Amino acid sequence: MQDDVTELLARARDWHAEDPDPETREELAKLIEVEDRAELAARFAGTLQFGTAGLRGELGAGPMRMNRSVVIRAAAGLAAYLHDEAQERAQQRAQRRGRPGSADERRPGAHEAGDGTEEGAGERPGLVVIGYDARHKSHDFARDTASVMTGAGLRAVLLPRPLPTPVLAYAVRHLRAAAGVMVTASHNPPRDNGYKVYLGGAGSQIVPPVDAAIAARIDAVGPLAGVPLPESGWEVLGEDIVESYLARTGAVLTEGTPRDLRIVHTALHGVGSDTVLAAFRRAGFPEPVAVRRQAVPDPDFPTVSFPNPEEPGAMDLAFDTACETSASTGPVDLVIANDPDADRCAVAVPDPAADGGWRMLRGDDVGALLATHLVHKRAHGTFATTIVSSSLLSRIAHAADLPYEETLTGFKWLGRVEGLRYAYEEALGYCVDPEGVCDKDGVTAALLVAELAAELKQADRSLTDLLDDLAVEHGLHATDQLSVRVADLGRIASAMERLRSAPPVSLAGLAVVSAEDLSEGSDRLPPTDGLRYQLAGDPRAGVEKARVVVRPSGTEPKLKCYLEVVVPVRDQAALAKARADAESLLAALKADLGAAAGL
Repeated sequence: MQDDVTELLARARDWHAEDPDPETREELAKLIEVEDRAELAARFAGTLQFGTAGLRGELGAGPMRMNRSVVIRAAAGLAAYLHDEAQERAQQRAQRRGRPGSADERRPGAHEAGDGTEEGAGERPGLVVIGYDARHKSHDFARDTASVMTGAGLRAVLLPRPLPTPVLAYAVRHLRAAAGVMVTASHNPPRDNGYKVYLGGAGSQIVPPVDAAIAARIDAVGPLAGVPLPESGWEVLGEDIVESYLARTGAVLTEGTPRDLRIVHTALHGVGSDTVLAAFRRAGFPEPVAVRRQAVPDPDFPTVSFPNPEEPGAMDLAFDTACETSASTGPVDLVIANDPDADRCAVAVPDPAADGGWRMLRGDDVGALLATHLVHKRAHGTFATTIVSSSLLSRIAHAADLPYEETLTGFKWLGRVEGLRYAYEEALGYCVDPEGVCDKDGVTAALLVAELAAELKQADRSLTDLLDDLAVEHGLHATDQLSVRVADLGRIASAMERLRSAPPVSLAGLAVVSAEDLSEGSDRLPPTDGLRYQLAGDPRAGVEKARVVVRPSGTEPKLKCYLEVVVPVRDQAALAKARADAESLLAALKADLGAAAGL
């Protein structure tokens, strides 16, 4: 036992000796001084793993936390991957020409040309664009990444200030960069931060096997003293990149459509406020009323428990602002919220029956509304969503004779759908302009929702009226989640093992007609840690079908269970009963699934 403690302290001292950050160095020194074995063991239990979500974790000292040492290693591994890929491409070009590649061809920055904006131009090898939000340490992590890339002989460019993730995703594509890095933890708690990687071409997030290839190079990074960290040499982009993104946002709207709409907007203490308000001004909408206490970036997120519009209480200030605005200057039509990095968009509509007078729309609701709007605008191309989202999108696409695809969760998969025109995932993520941003974008999604709401308002209708129409046409597709946050990740593994070893034969009185272990993969889906159950309908109960998907969250310590029931609706008069039946069935599904998983 004493040998284990001695080894742990030795590892901690070695880490402390090369930590470049005075704050985390002091934090670790105190833990070493008092020999806090439990805390040191937690921080040195392994290393924060790099995967398709990049890195994400709690800030602090040690290899199991997000800190400058971990980020420098991640950046060095990414730089090594880009070098290797550039060299391999140079060798392939040389082989096609029948002669060995020159040293100049193997240098990653050797083929840069032009200003990066020419239509149809190819990727600029060696160019890495780096963005960051306003969380604690985000600017430090971005600057360290720029330094590592510069020291590795690559060309690093930083966005001019804390900006939304979709601006970074746009910049990667617009500048034809080889890669992009976004420092953000999205809607995670204040003590978290993260590191998201995009690769050139379409500017999509990484997927396997690229994540493993980068992770292997991170593991191969030696002592930090061997990583060159110049103090300068990278470029900070001007505001013109933001202007270019804002000019692009208007492309999602149709010229001449109504703009008469009163909106309250909250950025939830994130970086979205300036960009969203500017986009709405440019589009000709009345400027949304900002929730003042949440409009300025604040990494402590002081007014919310979790900076996620889906979490209870997160929207309270926005609803209060909407009520105050309605009382003083006239009715508010919509409340729109972005998460802290503004790649997600939440929508609430007036509803006298709802608590506080406002009803939050689910991501599946907004996903179906945007799809219907695009169909009415005669959009062409593939509509796509994920296996955990509502199946309503498939019916909308098929009715419009449009291609439809399903992927695993995440825009890292959705962004790779061939011929993509529109994609959404139930976690409030929408891609409405894949040619501009091949990722979820809460700014352009907000604009398109506003355009639809304004058109409906002109016709004396609402978003909820359109949702009712969709339920009558395609059946009521009711969705819900059973989401369990855990302190011990072993609880998630135990629940998944329990479901695999003893899969349920029925849930909420509906027979399970298929139980699919997604870890085995298929010809349409790569393997993932998840389970999918298809449930038979029951004509006597008025249920057409139901579906359950269970998976661990990729970004938070949660087990997430996604539920859907489809209830036929004869006409508008039958909607109330259909909703009550669906709500009852979803509650029963939650209870039975929780019991089956031991939650």
